[in-house]
Amino acid sequence: MRGRTVLLIIGGGIAAYKSLLLIRLLREAGVRVLPVLTKAGAEFVTPLSVSALAGEKVSEALFDLNDEAEMGHIQLSRAADLVVVAPATADLMAKMANGMANDLASTLLLATDTPVLMAPAMNVRMWLHPATQRNLAILAADGIHRVGPDEGEMACGEFGPGRMAEPAAIFESIAALLANGPLVGRRILVTSGPTHEPIDPVRYIANRSSGAQGSAIAAALAALGAQVEFITGPASAPAPLGVNVVRVETAAEMLDAVTSAAATPLDGAVCAAAVADWRMAAQTNSKIKKTEDGALPALHFAENPDILKTISNWGKTRPKLVVGFAAETDDVIANATAKRLRKGCDWIVANDVRPETGIMGGSDNAVTLITAEGAETWPRATKTEVAKQLAARIAAALTGDKA
Repeated sequence: MRGRTVLLIIGGGIAAYKSLLLIRLLREAGVRVLPVLTKAGAEFVTPLSVSALAGEKVSEALFDLNDEAEMGHIQLSRAADLVVVAPATADLMAKMANGMANDLASTLLLATDTPVLMAPAMNVRMWLHPATQRNLAILAADGIHRVGPDEGEMACGEFGPGRMAEPAAIFESIAALLANGPLVGRRILVTSGPTHEPIDPVRYIANRSSGAQGSAIAAALAALGAQVEFITGPASAPAPLGVNVVRVETAAEMLDAVTSAAATPLDGAVCAAAVADWRMAAQTNSKIKKTEDGALPALHFAENPDILKTISNWGKTRPKLVVGFAAETDDVIANATAKRLRKGCDWIVANDVRPETGIMGGSDNAVTLITAEGAETWPRATKTEVAKQLAARIAAALTGDKA
């Protein structure tokens, strides 16, 4: 990243204070930061504080006679390797989506020919509003990169999605976009973690998955420059920085999130999630109670959607490379090979999850990569190392380079 230039547009919102921390992180990494402060942004952070941290003049007005005599807004829009909008308010997103250019920030965004990364920040109701979601879909289709928003407590006291991603996460996304890795410009979906299928309000069906391997794969792909859409169930392993995180609970919610992510073309998909095969056919809103005579309750199951098979059979919208996982306890290679053919995916990453292996929930993994060419067993290694090896193979497959 050292020697690269970022044009940072600071929108109006309480999260604007995080932009100061982001500037510090970028400067410490040797990145030049050209700050642009909107009129609303200046209500939350001062030009003096931004300029002091960035070590650069803060641009605020579109009609600055000294700069505009040389078409300064055009030069500024082309001077950076990456444009970052943080916070990206609902208003800024609307302007970006609809091509408006009535102030310096929106004019720069319309005039730039460099990649753009936005970090949305707004009230949960504003984020979930159909207008914002429409704008989000337009921006994704236009190739605008995104990090966040996170879910949590708002400054207004409400709780939900809309909090701007933390500066460290935005920094990691910037690092991935500025990287010269083989997956720059590629968009890859990764599913991870277990799903929880409710039995009643206090019980659920789940698989023994920590989500550690899926999280490591997402991080490894991002490190190679990919834009990663990370859809995770309720995992114990933390989500990696520098990826777009969507949190779900059930298999149905995961399928919905996967379908939404595919509204913008995907180059690859890695289905590492341990999706529960079954859910309750009918859920109850009341806790199932023990009976005095000890009679066991009758639980009726229904089959969950097959996310891997769905992605593998998308037709024209199918990613170039679809990778599934097979956690097996018997006849690992034979069962995984059959699964690859049954699901229609390109690769299957198979592992032996018998309790004595310590793999399920552990820090190591021992996998066999199943492809149309056959089975390739890798030495046992940390899940981070397995992820790096798999990411390198994915990069080779997507770029046509030899592995």
